[in-house]
Amino acid sequence: MAIYGLVLLSACMFAGVLFGDLLGVAVGVEANVGGVGFAMLFLIVISDYLLERDLLSEKAQSGINFWGMLYIPVVVAMTARQNVVAAVSGGPMAILAGVLSVVVAFAFIPILGKIGEPGVPLPDKTEEKEV
Repeated sequence: MAIYGLVLLSACMFAGVLFGDLLGVAVGVEANVGGVGFAMLFLIVISDYLLERDLLSEKAQSGINFWGMLYIPVVVAMTARQNVVAAVSGGPMAILAGVLSVVVAFAFIPILGKIGEPGVPLPDKTEEKEV
């Protein structure tokens, strides 16, 4: 069952790493710039697109869900091998890219928080719990 989401994950990973390499060349850094993050973004966007149009079977949905849960440990393992010292010594461009990506991510938090339907409100803290 879990193998069904592997094609989508692999395609997104390939596209994200390729995009990160191209972005690194464009900004003059001899490294992949955010390729794994772009891959995760592609996976989220494409799977959401396919789910909205009901183009995924139940097995494919469960496979994508499985690989999506495994994606965070994979990202941590891949980024752990990057040489942070080399990136910082690479010059101000690497530092600027990191700072700008964090600022952009923080700027999108309120925008993304407003997307979708409102959830169930939390219970009032002043109410007494029944024993």
